[in-house]
Amino acid sequence: MPGADVVIVGMGAAGGVAADVLTTAGVEVLGLEAGPRLDAGAARFDEIANVAHARLSEPKSKHEIPTWRAHEGEEAGPSPHPMMMVNAVGGTTIHYEGLSIRLLPHAFRTRSATIERYGPGAIPPGSTLADWPLTYEELEPDYAAVEAAIGVAGAAGANVFEGERSGPFPMPPLRPTGWSELAADAARRLGWHPFPAPASINSQPYDGRPACTYCGFCMHNVCHTDAKGATHLNVIPRAEATGRLRIETGARALEILVDGDGRTTGVRYLDAEGRERVARARAVLLAAYTFENVRLLLLSRSPAFPDGLANDHGQVGAHFMAHICPFVHGLFPGRRLNTWTGVGSQVTCLDDFNGDNFDHEGLGFVSGGMLTAFAEHTPIAFARDVRPPGLPRWGARWKAWMARHAQSVGAVYAQYDAPPYVHNRLDLDPHVTDRLGVPVIRVTHRLTEHEERAVAFLRARLHEWLRAMGATETWDAPVHIEGRHAFGGTRMGTDPATSVVDAHGFAHASPNLGILGASVFPTMGGHNPTLTLQALARRTARHLVDRWSAITT
Repeated sequence: MPGADVVIVGMGAAGGVAADVLTTAGVEVLGLEAGPRLDAGAARFDEIANVAHARLSEPKSKHEIPTWRAHEGEEAGPSPHPMMMVNAVGGTTIHYEGLSIRLLPHAFRTRSATIERYGPGAIPPGSTLADWPLTYEELEPDYAAVEAAIGVAGAAGANVFEGERSGPFPMPPLRPTGWSELAADAARRLGWHPFPAPASINSQPYDGRPACTYCGFCMHNVCHTDAKGATHLNVIPRAEATGRLRIETGARALEILVDGDGRTTGVRYLDAEGRERVARARAVLLAAYTFENVRLLLLSRSPAFPDGLANDHGQVGAHFMAHICPFVHGLFPGRRLNTWTGVGSQVTCLDDFNGDNFDHEGLGFVSGGMLTAFAEHTPIAFARDVRPPGLPRWGARWKAWMARHAQSVGAVYAQYDAPPYVHNRLDLDPHVTDRLGVPVIRVTHRLTEHEERAVAFLRARLHEWLRAMGATETWDAPVHIEGRHAFGGTRMGTDPATSVVDAHGFAHASPNLGILGASVFPTMGGHNPTLTLQALARRTARHLVDRWSAITT
């Protein structure tokens, strides 16, 4: 098949941003996307289809869910945590709730900042915690450019802990709700610093698209009015309008090809009719999800890379991380909280216990996480998962409790920035394959006492917050490992022995291979990853343009 200057594997959050930068600079781009094109007509106000059946994870992700185990040597089984993503032009930006927030400056230097303040003994045993090879200040211009490109609604300065900004948000924040205001008022009484979540959802008409209708079916769904900042609505059509981006849908990447010197030459893939094709390119940008980035590299074996592309030091799959999320529920008898309405990012957040914004001395853990008052409860999931201790899961008592209190339960949660460890990693499962017979990713991941202490601390703050709001009863939900916030596996760094890509996202071992997405993050930070991975994608694409001759020849 005809190739291009650059082939991008995956036309989602990161791939879309990179394509916009490259085509604007005159580069010819071929985008390989495993899924179809979707538009507002694909929206469905159907919780069973969207959530229970994960309809947007067809045609690919649903059939290659990673397996999971706690310890090396165990046989992995079905993942106990949600792992599925969206296959479509626009990727997971199609169905996410749009919470788009920059990492704190501390997240870029967690290791050195921790050692400076608390000493090297504060780093937990077995951790591979590392600083980023760039700073918040270096990434700030890319943050600002992406916020403008996709449209982010927020209030500059509302989060007193955020890094310095070069300008305001493109739009004011989403409108508050009774629940978000209740949470914010209680936080202020506690001496904390609440702020409205920045969201890539239109709070007013923006870039030719309408404002959000607050329909209550935002998560796991296509936006029915195109008010979400999904990349199929902004950067991708802008890139296609140049005439220099061609997207092939239904294209399943099988292998990244290299020459005898280890330089990337193109991508072998299956087209929509199942025919094997090769797309040649002067550079390849791997912009799939964390699990697929790692899987494709491990599957791309050659004489130059017998253990997988860019895996000459065994770093592909290493340093895997996922947000650790304690949830706490609170009962507000007789009060209608209306958390069913609106969108999941129409919420109050706190960074008082994120990064190093509080004194960790004697606590026994590093870093922290953002606290959020949960919104967009879906009724079936609520009925299945939310109940106080001692209440049965079915029967007359359960029905009576639900009838009386279903409108009166609120939830808050934290996203703990757990450090990476030697024992947490990704590899190919030797026993489980997808429908093509290709091995799926195997996750090896467990919590240590370090994470247990962090979860206990954050849970205590969550209970305190709900009680300050007026909850008469609070209870813990099981700890949630957010497998959809998956990081690491192709870490960014300056040392090829401990990282896969350099500070601009290009592989140490194959310099015309760029890797985009959260798989390159050295640390997670306590915030959602999408805006940061999009800013990094812009940085990588800019570097490719600026160093075109050096990288591609």
